[in-house]
Amino acid sequence: MTQLNFGRVEGLTNEEQTNLIELSQAYNYHQSRNATKDKYYEGHITLNDVNIGIALPNGISKLSVGCSWGQKAVDVLAARSMFDGFVGTNGVSSSVVNSIIESNQFVAQYTKACRDELKYGCVFATLSADADVGCKIRFHSPATAAALWSGAQGRIDCGIAIIDTMRDEKDKDKWRPHIVNLYTDNAVIVLTAVNNKWTAQRHPHKMGRPLMEAMTWNATSNKPFGRSRLKRPIRAMIDDYVRIVANATIALEFDTTPQKYLLGVTDEQYDAVISDKFKQYAGSLLVATMNPETGSNPVFGQLTQGSLSPHVEKMRMTATQFSAATGLTVTDVGVINDANPTSSDAILAQSQTLVLMAQQLNAGNGDALKTIALMAQAIARNVALNELTDEERGIIAHFKNPAMPSVAVTADAAIKIASARQEFASTDTFLEMIGFDQADIRRIRAQEQRVRGQQVLTEIDSENNGESMD
Repeated sequence: MTQLNFGRVEGLTNEEQTNLIELSQAYNYHQSRNATKDKYYEGHITLNDVNIGIALPNGISKLSVGCSWGQKAVDVLAARSMFDGFVGTNGVSSSVVNSIIESNQFVAQYTKACRDELKYGCVFATLSADADVGCKIRFHSPATAAALWSGAQGRIDCGIAIIDTMRDEKDKDKWRPHIVNLYTDNAVIVLTAVNNKWTAQRHPHKMGRPLMEAMTWNATSNKPFGRSRLKRPIRAMIDDYVRIVANATIALEFDTTPQKYLLGVTDEQYDAVISDKFKQYAGSLLVATMNPETGSNPVFGQLTQGSLSPHVEKMRMTATQFSAATGLTVTDVGVINDANPTSSDAILAQSQTLVLMAQQLNAGNGDALKTIALMAQAIARNVALNELTDEERGIIAHFKNPAMPSVAVTADAAIKIASARQEFASTDTFLEMIGFDQADIRRIRAQEQRVRGQQVLTEIDSENNGESMD
């Protein structure tokens, strides 16, 4: 794990140096916890991690059990948060904002950032002036960034982000921070490591707040940077699932080859059976004559075959608990649900909890994205936030419907609305409800304009021909 230790940095004020020490301590403190969340997200849970000495027998630590529940808990919810750009007060997005979004591949960045947000509890967006795109926007997970919260101001007080790393000279398998940005109210301070000594280069700005904004999931007053979807109770359920699968795998090996017994045989008969146990099991006729010492015939029998039903039922119970805690359906976690929905309405009803979570996620992220867009416009124009126009301040983040209804359902609803409001049929919202994305809408509008232009030319030609005939 990466550890930050700056020491005394030349060029920093006493307040900035104090903040830098607190930021590095906060970053170092959370690294082990973040590594644990990464481990559960990637499904790298070993039997040694979950063996409590009760269920699993010793000596099976090499048995590999894959579990994607951690990834499911994050990705399924993140997939329902579909950022679709910014919309202004007049219903049209700003050309400056659109240019910044396209230049920064912001939609793709948001998709990745949303996963990190749900995995760790928060993700940080940083901004900087750029001569080519106007404003450069980057997202950083808590694995590469940290921040201090100002309760009085209700925002980030200051923060750091690892921008670049280099290979450690002593340990070639490790990478250490090389460039770290310190974000304050009036400057972005670039810290560079040269010969194991950090130097500072100051880049002032007039934003009046750090060029850093946090997107948080399930934040509370005592945890302003949010809480992870992979919190401890969820990880405990994943551990339980891994134990169940391991026990079921072991039980399967024994249950498919039930124990057999043979009583009352001579030593010669016993040696013949034991000499090739597999042959005796797989297709040979086992014959045993009367034991001359006892005068009785040998007795052959088989122990009752075990059942996997208890393991399956325990797996179902754990999956149900996990789905209830995360908002996922039992089918989402890979366990068969006997009551599978048979209609789109039933499917939507089963996903209602997840839809509500996605709406909560979009609401919180929408506020953060608006702040990011406001700062991006101010940076691009080289002005302060209070110098933005009302039109620039009026933008909001737009998300697609997290319920993800079928095209047939949304198209039917759009047509019904258009029948009551005829003007609605000519809007982009109508086309979105039908199922077209922004690229399709642009093509449709361009083709409609081309058709209208051709119609106008045709009418002009007709009028001219009519005049020439007169």
